[in-house]
Amino acid sequence: MEGSIQVYYGTGRGKTTAALGLGIRVAGSGKEVIMVQFLRCKHSDTLDYLKRLEPELQIFRFESGMEDYSELSEEKKKEQVNNIRTALAYTRKVIDTAQCDLLILDGIIGLIDFGIISEQELTDLISRKDESMDLILTGRILPENIRKMADCVYCISTEKEQTGAILDKVAGR
Repeated sequence: MEGSIQVYYGTGRGKTTAALGLGIRVAGSGKEVIMVQFLRCKHSDTLDYLKRLEPELQIFRFESGMEDYSELSEEKKKEQVNNIRTALAYTRKVIDTAQCDLLILDGIIGLIDFGIISEQELTDLISRKDESMDLILTGRILPENIRKMADCVYCISTEKEQTGAILDKVAGR
């Protein structure tokens, strides 16, 4: 069976949640899922909880620190770029060895937005995918070349947002 490429993008919340939900379904069917998260803080309570789903669903974050990339000083951004490059090398290894059935690259499209990788680097990475592997990409702004490569594209946007929503309560905001 041929694997697909899915993209969840947009300015609304829920891209990671949608990708992770599909990952849990795939892992629940006995398949291997790897999620590599980019541009995320090093630690979260949610990540601790999801560790319970290993080895079927594994989540990796290579970045250090507790601040979002956009809030870092230039010096710390350089350090994070090195960590991101390590994450990209790991991602290439996972793709090249077909290490999983579903690979979720959470926030990878944002690397283009910050100029960490080029659109061409991402299309080259996607092109390495084995025919049987499913791939999910998330991010805010979807480049046209990535859109063309995708089998399914979902735009996540917010139509109405209420203060005190569930996600804010969970996140302690």
